[in-house]
Amino acid sequence: MTELAVLASDQLPGNEPGSWSRGRPYLVYALQRLAQAVVVILLAYVLSFVLITILPGNAIATVLGNPQTGLSPAQVKNVESYYGVTKPVVVQLWLALSRFVRGQLGVSLITHQSVTSLIGGALPYTLKLAGTALLISLILAAVIAYGTQYLPGKWARSALRSVPSLFLAVPNFIIGLLLIHEFSFQLHTFDVLDPNNLVGTLFAGLALAIPICAPLAEVLIANLDHESGQEYVLVARSRGLTKAKLFARHLVKPSMLPAVTMAALIVGELMGGAIITEEVFGRNGIGSVMYQAVSEQDTPVLQGIVALAAVVFVVVNLIADLVAPLLDPRVRLGGGGAREVAAT
Repeated sequence: MTELAVLASDQLPGNEPGSWSRGRPYLVYALQRLAQAVVVILLAYVLSFVLITILPGNAIATVLGNPQTGLSPAQVKNVESYYGVTKPVVVQLWLALSRFVRGQLGVSLITHQSVTSLIGGALPYTLKLAGTALLISLILAAVIAYGTQYLPGKWARSALRSVPSLFLAVPNFIIGLLLIHEFSFQLHTFDVLDPNNLVGTLFAGLALAIPICAPLAEVLIANLDHESGQEYVLVARSRGLTKAKLFARHLVKPSMLPAVTMAALIVGELMGGAIITEEVFGRNGIGSVMYQAVSEQDTPVLQGIVALAAVVFVVVNLIADLVAPLLDPRVRLGGGGAREVAAT
């Protein structure tokens, strides 16, 4: 066979029949989910704009008309022209959407700062708290789920199964107040006057993580119960694997898929809980920015925070949908999402 014939043959790596067709469904699925995510983000921004705009009264004119803002009538007119408040709602929506697509969220009516810079300055503190809480919640959920399977004593395993329900019943601000009382006022573990330090962040993250880890733990427990009865687990046990190795090698990965989906669904709760926890612990972040915006009717900042929440929620769910087929090859790639699992 000549060299040209070899190069043209289908025996070379990458020229196997169907090598592109096997990866094509996932690529199409990923592009579809990405397009859906963009549409959802735009619809969320439109909905927040409409809800705030149809409220009675002109919030922008009311705030800027206050002499305490220090703006001249000409400056107030310029701001109203920028937002188009004297124009029809459709025109205002078009102006807002065009700014949003360019990454411009307007200007705060109170601080006269760019909403993007205002949120950007507070966002790292909230992300730090939310990330810490998510990590703690994943660790707590894994420990609880592992204990329900391998903790010595049937009564201890049964008692541990009721812990998620207990965690879910207690609001995070109650947990935060208890932690502040015990570990700040009594034990002086961290200073409430400097809550943004590492120890303060850990306790604030713990207060936020306890109720959030409950649904994760329940999902993990249910899936571990299901996977533990599968034939491959029985075969692994017959080979003499220890409980820890059995859990890490064979049970964690197939049980992670529903947990990943659940983790994406609780992102909204995580962001909302982070805002409340920031207020309880006196931390800087989106919570303080949102509180000021609500109390002073700073509508551009409120719309920016709503847009941020929508982006975070949609992006995390998008990542979960894209990761699901990689965690479990049985997941079918359909237009409605990666939820169906083929029968084995």
